[in-house]
Amino acid sequence: MNRYPLWKYLMIALVLTLGVIYTIPNFFGESPAVQISSAKATIKLTPQAVAMASDALNKAGVTAENIFYEDLGNNGTVRARFASTDLQFKAKTVLEQALNRDPADPSYLVAFNLLPNTPAWLQSLHAMPMYLGLDLRGGVHFLMQVDTRAVITKRMQGMQTGVRSMLVEKRVRFAGIAREGDAIDIRFRDPETREAARSALVSQMPDLALTDGADSEGLKLRATLSPAALKRTVEEAVQQNISTLSKRVNELGVAEPVIQRQGADRIVVQLPGVQDVSRAKDIIGRTATLEVRMVDESVRRGTEDSAAVPLGSELFKVGKATPVILYKDPVITGDYIANAGASFDQNQQPSVSIDLNGDGGRKMREATRSKIGKLMAIVLFEKGKGEVLTVATIRDELGSRFQITGMESPAGATDLALLLRAGSLAAPMEIIEERTIGPQLGAENIAKGFNSTLYGFAAIAAFMVLYYLLFGAFSVLALAVNVMLLIAVLSLLQATLTLPGIAAIALTLGMAIDANVLINERVREELRQGNTPQAAIAAGFERAWATILDSNVTTLIAGLALLIFGSGPIRGFAVVHCLGIMTSMFSAVVVARALTNLWYGRRKKLSSVSIGQVWKPEA
Repeated sequence: MNRYPLWKYLMIALVLTLGVIYTIPNFFGESPAVQISSAKATIKLTPQAVAMASDALNKAGVTAENIFYEDLGNNGTVRARFASTDLQFKAKTVLEQALNRDPADPSYLVAFNLLPNTPAWLQSLHAMPMYLGLDLRGGVHFLMQVDTRAVITKRMQGMQTGVRSMLVEKRVRFAGIAREGDAIDIRFRDPETREAARSALVSQMPDLALTDGADSEGLKLRATLSPAALKRTVEEAVQQNISTLSKRVNELGVAEPVIQRQGADRIVVQLPGVQDVSRAKDIIGRTATLEVRMVDESVRRGTEDSAAVPLGSELFKVGKATPVILYKDPVITGDYIANAGASFDQNQQPSVSIDLNGDGGRKMREATRSKIGKLMAIVLFEKGKGEVLTVATIRDELGSRFQITGMESPAGATDLALLLRAGSLAAPMEIIEERTIGPQLGAENIAKGFNSTLYGFAAIAAFMVLYYLLFGAFSVLALAVNVMLLIAVLSLLQATLTLPGIAAIALTLGMAIDANVLINERVREELRQGNTPQAAIAAGFERAWATILDSNVTTLIAGLALLIFGSGPIRGFAVVHCLGIMTSMFSAVVVARALTNLWYGRRKKLSSVSIGQVWKPEA
C-alpha cells in the first residue's frame, strides 16, 4: 500500500543527483579575470590570440591561472583568470601596452571581468552558476530614448528619392516634388498625369497613402506613410538599435547584459559588473559607417608621408594600401547603403557586395563616369577614426551595386557586411536616465536576500517539526529539496537572479510548505475517522493531491500572466515563481511520499505514526 517500486526511487535519486550537480556551482565563487576583445570591425580575434596574450604576460612576469579562447559567433574573446585582484590590475595594464601600439587608437579592448571557479568537470556538464542581476552585482543602468522623428525623417527622405526615380523611370512628367514635414507633395499640370502617377505609385510603393489636392500653384498628389508602414518603420528602428547594442556590449566583458525594450520608443540597458560609466557610454554610442572617397593623385604615390597634404585632402595611415591621401569630400557615405552581403569576386576571392539606394546609385554614376582609370578608396569609420579597406582603380562606370574586394577571408567579408548593415544605430538615442549601483550595495542586497530566505526557512522548519513531529521533518526535507531543485533549474537555464527573484524564492517556500500542510492534515483527518495508520497515510496523500493540483494551477496561471504582460523586475519575479510552483509539486508530493514510504511502508504492524496531536471527536 505504502511502497514505491524500485524504479521510482531510482528516478528520485537521479533527479536529486542532477539537482546537486547543477546547484553546487553557485557555491564556488568567482575569480578576478580580464577579457580581451576586438576594438575594430576589421580585426577579429582567433584562437591564436591566446598565445599572443600568454607571451605578453610571461614577458612581464604576470602568472595567469589559465587563459582560454571563447567563440562568440561573429567574433571571439580571450579570457585570463588570476589568483588576485593585484595580478588582475597589473595584467590589464600589461596587455593594453603589449597589444595596442597606439593607445589613442586601440586595436584591442582589455576589460575587467569575473569568471566562475566552477571545476572543469562540472563545466563539461554545462553546470554553471546563475548570473547575478544589476541589483545584486552592481553595475550601470541606462534608459535610452530613441529619436523616432529622425527615423521617420530619414525614411521620408529615402521615399522622396524613390518616388522621383520611379516616376522618371515610368516616364510620368511632374512639375515638382518637395517634402513638407512627413508628407511628399508631387505637383502636376493636368489630372490625367496625376492619375498615371497614382497608378504607378500604388503598384510600386504600397507603403504610401495617396491623397489628391490642389492649391494656387496647381494640382498635387500628397504621399504619406500609411499607419501600418509608419508603425513598422519605428518598430524596425528600435529592434535594430537593440540588436546593435547587444553586439557592442560584448566588448565590455559583461556576462549577462539586459537590453530590452520599454514602451514604444525606449530601451533599457543594464550592464552588471560594469562601473566605468564613461567607457560604457563610449561603447554604446559607437558608430560604424562607410565612405567612398577619391584618391588625391596630385601627390605622387609613395611620397605621402613626406609630401605636403593639399588643402581639401587628408592623409590616412591605417589600413591597406596606406599611406594614402584622399579628398575630404566623400562620393557617398554609409547612409546610402541599402544592403551589404558577403560574396566572391570574379577571381573567387572573398568580397563584400554593396547595394545603394536610388540616390546613392545616381551619385556613384555621376562621380565615376568621368574618372575611368582613377583611384578610389573605401574607408571604414569607427569612433571618428578612418581605416582604409581598399584602394582600387575605377575600370568602368559604377552604379547602384559594387564590390569591396581584397578581403582576407570569407569570415572577414561576412563580419564587414554585418557591420555595414547593423553596425550603425538605425536612429539616434539619448540617455534620459542613468544610475550606477556599486558592488558593495550589491553584496549587501545579496546578504539581506539570503538571510531573509534562510530565516524564513528556519522558521517554517521549526514550526513544522514542532507541530507535525516526524511528518514535519519529512516536509522540511522535501522543502529543502524544492529549494535545491529550483536553484538547479535556474542555473541550468543560466537565468539572471535579481532581488525580485530572491523574493520569489522566499514566497515559494511558504507556498510549497502549504502542500505538505494539506497532506499532513488529511492524514490526521483519516486517523480521526478511525482508519489504520497505513490506510490513513495512503488516503492522505491520494486525497490531498486534487486540492494541491488545483491550488498550484490557479497560482501558475497568475504567474504566467505576470510573465506575459509584465516587464523588467516583474518578469524576473514571474520566472522564478512559475519554476518554484513546478518544483514544489514534485518535492511536496513525490519526495515527501518517498520519505514516508521508506520510514513506514515496510512495517506490517503499524500501530501509530508520529504526526503530532490527533484530536478525535468524543463519543
